[in-house]
Amino acid sequence: MRIVLFAALATLFIGFVPVDVKAAGGEVKLDHQEWSFDGVFGRFDRQQLQRGFQVYREVCASCHSLDYIAFRNLEAIGYSEDQTKVLASEYTIEECCDDQGDIFDRPAIPADYIPNPYPNEQFARASNNGALPPDLSLMSKARHGGPDYVYSLINGYPDPDKSTPEMEAELMDGMYYNAVFEGNQIAMAQQLFDDLLEYSDGTDPTAKQMAKDVAAFLHWAAEPKLEMRKQTGVRVLLFTFVFTILAYFLKRRIWADVES
Repeated sequence: MRIVLFAALATLFIGFVPVDVKAAGGEVKLDHQEWSFDGVFGRFDRQQLQRGFQVYREVCASCHSLDYIAFRNLEAIGYSEDQTKVLASEYTIEECCDDQGDIFDRPAIPADYIPNPYPNEQFARASNNGALPPDLSLMSKARHGGPDYVYSLINGYPDPDKSTPEMEAELMDGMYYNAVFEGNQIAMAQQLFDDLLEYSDGTDPTAKQMAKDVAAFLHWAAEPKLEMRKQTGVRVLLFTFVFTILAYFLKRRIWADVES
């Protein structure tokens, strides 16, 4: 019984405890945000996920892949079937082979996975000064702090007006200072700036807003079944509670004659 209760509670709460990460200067406190999917009954904000996908598509996708997400999966964040078809058609997929045995390009369809921006690892490294941009599909679950880590990392670049010589002194060529990344040196330059893009829903596209939106989207990408997991956990807890009450009264009935 205790194992069942522990498993249900873990199912509900795991991944939602803010943690600190280590950087060159010691512990770094992540900038914890209020997420709509926090808590037992938390749910994803579909509008935020769509904004986050827009940030990924217009900014992050030029370097980072999203290998485990197919276009049809985007229906889960509020896009209609027709919208996913339109989104997919904006990409091209290399297909092998035609009647002549040649490779050809075709428009993507909802069943296709979002294409990698690079044909192979060697090309990716050559395009990024030797650094390999990581796939973002599971990034939110692969880092302690999850969406808080992603949000803090994106906002971890120093304000140019507040940067110090010490921040730049030990940076290797092609590296940038980041207060959250381990070692404080990261190959990715700051990507998000105020008014970098325009949101269709009228949300003010500040750098912090875009960082929060894309962090939420990447958390969905890493855990698309989060809402189902929570719902299952709640059902298990309710079942366990009712079963415990029934078991108690059954015990009283069975042992009534012995105790008397």
